[in-house]
Formats: sequence, structure tokens, C-alpha cells
Amino acid sequence: MSTCGRELLFLIAARLREEREKIGESQGSIAEKFGVSTRTWGKYERGETMPDALTLSRLGGELGIDVTYVLTGQKTPHAVDSISMEEQKLIENYRAMDEAARLNIQAVGDAFAQSKLKLKTGN
Repeated sequence: MSTCGRELLFLIAARLREEREKIGESQGSIAEKFGVSTRTWGKYERGETMPDALTLSRLGGELGIDVTYVLTGQKTPHAVDSISMEEQKLIENYRAMDEAARLNIQAVGDAFAQSKLKLKTGN
């Protein structure tokens, strides 16, 4: 493997460890969840080998690890994670509406937001 390839593997390993620590998992517990030995997981985090695509996908889906960040170093915005279930339901309903209904909902939302703003400012 080239020096550049080794450096990339080392960076991926470091970010994988960072993400694991961020969610509070030990190497042993995460290895068990994903059906690999602690030794194998240690190799992932030392940059000796790399998890397969299925493992990376499961890390993102089951534990919320930012796999894009692990692989590229670029953080993925988690807009969906920062909204409530109520907000998600509103978005789903909005997307199911036709254009006229959307315009009505936007007008109602604007009216409520303006009235709330007026209450806060006392105007």
C-alpha cells in the first residue's frame, strides 16, 4: 500500500474511534454488536484494516455514526436529527399536499409566527 493509502486508512481509523467514543461505546461492546472480535475492531481503529461496507452502513443506521465523516472527514449536517417527531409529521403532511393547500398552510404559519412575534415584542 502506498504512503498516501496508509495515511488515509489511519485518518479513517482515527475518525472511527472518535465517533465510537462520542456515542460512549467501548471497543468490546461495539465489536459484539457488529459480530466481530474486539481484536478485529481494534485493527479498524489502528488503521490495520477497514470495516466492510455493510458494517459501515450499519454503524450509520443503527448507531447514528456519521459514516461520511469517518470516510471523508466532512461532517454531514443532521437536520433530521434536530427536529422532533411532530415536526417530521408536519413536513410529511406538507409534502403530501397540493400547491394550493401548501400556500394556505404557509399563510397560516406566517400568521401564527407573526402573532407570536407581536406578543414577544409587545406590539
